[in-house]
Amino acid sequence: MACGRLMSAPVCLIENDEKGMLHVRKEAKDILDGITEPVVVVSVVGLYRTGKSYLMNRLAGQQSGFALGSTIESKTKGIWMWCVPHPYEEGQTLVLLDTEGLGDVRKGDEKHDTWIFCLAVLLSSTLVYNSLGVIDNTALEKLHYVTELTENIRVKAEESQDEDKSADFMRVFPSFVWAVRDFTLELKIGNEPITSDEYLESALTLKSGCSPQTEQYNLPRRCLRHFFVVRKCFVFPRPASTQNMRRMEELTEKDLDSEFLEQANIFCHYIYECADPKTVSGGRVITGTALGNLAEVYVEAIRSGKIPCLENAVVSLAKIQNVRAVDEALQFYMIEMLKMALLPMRPEELSDIHTDVEKKAIEVFITMSFNDNDQIYQRELIQLCQQNQEESIKHCKAVLHEVFDTLEKGVFDGSYLKSGGYRQYRDMLGHLTNDYRARTRSQIMSEEVLSKFLKEKEDIGNMILQADQSLSEAEQEKEVQRLKNEILEQRQRGLEEQNRLQDRVFKDMQRTHKEHVAQTIRQMEREQERMRRDNERVLEAKLRVRTGHFLSKHVLCCVPEKSPSKVKVMVSNSFTGGCFLVCIAGEGCSSTEEFTGASLPHAEAD
Repeated sequence: MACGRLMSAPVCLIENDEKGMLHVRKEAKDILDGITEPVVVVSVVGLYRTGKSYLMNRLAGQQSGFALGSTIESKTKGIWMWCVPHPYEEGQTLVLLDTEGLGDVRKGDEKHDTWIFCLAVLLSSTLVYNSLGVIDNTALEKLHYVTELTENIRVKAEESQDEDKSADFMRVFPSFVWAVRDFTLELKIGNEPITSDEYLESALTLKSGCSPQTEQYNLPRRCLRHFFVVRKCFVFPRPASTQNMRRMEELTEKDLDSEFLEQANIFCHYIYECADPKTVSGGRVITGTALGNLAEVYVEAIRSGKIPCLENAVVSLAKIQNVRAVDEALQFYMIEMLKMALLPMRPEELSDIHTDVEKKAIEVFITMSFNDNDQIYQRELIQLCQQNQEESIKHCKAVLHEVFDTLEKGVFDGSYLKSGGYRQYRDMLGHLTNDYRARTRSQIMSEEVLSKFLKEKEDIGNMILQADQSLSEAEQEKEVQRLKNEILEQRQRGLEEQNRLQDRVFKDMQRTHKEHVAQTIRQMEREQERMRRDNERVLEAKLRVRTGHFLSKHVLCCVPEKSPSKVKVMVSNSFTGGCFLVCIAGEGCSSTEEFTGASLPHAEAD
């Protein structure tokens, strides 16, 4: 992890306070604040006492960690978090969220369960639903929380009545994994073997008709299909005997069922390989820092009685992230300037360093910033960099004037224009230079101001040296006046040089602005590419819903035609609940007809 801090055990991320209100724990928030790399967030939800925590420990590569328990009492309260280095992806952190078991009658607060489920959906990039037995109507009815998502989560701050909300949910909701525990059935439909994914899709098949009973039956199935684009299923046999199940944390792999271990390893590999980093609206990948801020935004909305809104959360997150991005980039700028701007160096070189460091600071900002589409915070950063330079220059010049005042007076009244005067001048200049540096060590423009000053003094020093070597006492008074005039001329040349430098700074600002624009365009292009991929994924899912997705391709019946060369097959549509009459052989048969259960053609297959 980028924070350099490995978690030896999970900590509570979200819990109930003494008033029964949800809040984010500071310890967990501090850990997330230290994770500056992308996070893959995997949440597990499900009824209490169904073994959710074991899967999360497995993903963490540990035998224990999240509390397992062996009684009917729910062990996990609130949402617990475990951050571990991603096993497959360098530069990413795997954040595991173990949620409080749903449906515990002793809690007596069903709304609390709903909010726990909603927070798991909102915070994760992959949502694992854990259940026991089989995927049947009872199991789907227990997953009623998914039917309440539209009531408890809003994607946009303002939604029109005619807007297709399912597409919005598809873009922002996590991928969905159903983990079926203690599975004892054979994966077959009829006599045909099927995969666990086909088993899930078969269970999500809709019934035809529009009766209240049919609508109630279809509702959780339709919600799962419409809200979660990516769906995956794993079936696990019972891991051990009933007696051994009571001490799961003590069991080694050799004590567990081999088929269970095989499925557990396949499950973990899928999560490591396929779970995406957490994103928000617009496909923007977020860091651990942003995840902690997001958790606080959602929890605060729930505490205040509002419906969590993803669009508003992104706006709030952008403000938090961008203020922090400005601070981090400005800090980077100041540190780099102090590190690189060392004498001896010409003012032109210092100007180049300013341009280069400011460019890198902008890159730091863009990497950390969030939805700064109008470049409000980027302009603020540039302005702060410039203000910081100006204030530093002002401060350094004041110190310079105070420190070198004695030297200036000595030069002006001719104190050094004598035999041995040059050595005195150089010694005093070196002493005062050290004094100046000691007093301006923390100022980023210290060396630039000093460099310009010393450059001005080069000609003066040469004059004193020349006077020291060639002047006699008789000529001294006349030479002093001449040198005074030359010093005044040198000051005038210094002003002209300053004007030239200001012109260079202006051109540097123009060049920097172009670079800012180019970097912003590159960032927008990356985000647009992510949005394009999201839209393609949603469109593909919509087309599957509309046209049907033949996962198992099981023949329901054969319809004989008058011509023996024509054969049609009735195939079930697992997405619409209807059936398709598909011609698989014969001439002139290119169309596909769809029928509902009420209008299926009667046929007797030979």
